[in-house]
Amino acid sequence: MADLANALKEEITRLARKEVKIQLKSAKQAVTQHRRDIARLKRDLKALEKKTAFLEVQEKKRIGQRPATGAAPEGVRFSSRSVKAQRQRLQLSAGKFGKLVGVSGQTIYHWEQGKSRPRQAQLASLVAVRGLGKREASARLNVLTASNGRPATKAKKIGRKKAKR
Repeated sequence: MADLANALKEEITRLARKEVKIQLKSAKQAVTQHRRDIARLKRDLKALEKKTAFLEVQEKKRIGQRPATGAAPEGVRFSSRSVKAQRQRLQLSAGKFGKLVGVSGQTIYHWEQGKSRPRQAQLASLVAVRGLGKREASARLNVLTASNGRPATKAKKIGRKKAKR
């Protein structure tokens, strides 16, 4: 009787192992296929990240391009009211607007009050800023402040005490 029970137990074990082997084979194949798919997706992701980084750099260059610093286009006139109107339309402070144009905030105030007039290169910059909308102006400001390494809202502190040596 013991031999019959052992034989039956061995046969059941053998059949169970055979079934498990069959089930594991298909699972192993699925795992192998999933690993291949994951590796392919990682390669695709890396390529897309590289393209995205390249396009971001190109867009920052495009947005951050300074207007042509040459003579202003023919027939362009300067008006102190138009400078103030542009700045108010873009909802920018004089300092931020000046950063877009390439001058200081104080210069913008002087232009608005009629105390001074822009040079030809500055007038060309003003003309280039005329066509900007709020979003594009803020995007350019972000690019300009990122290239300087400090936010546009923080001004230099004047009269800092030098550190003692």
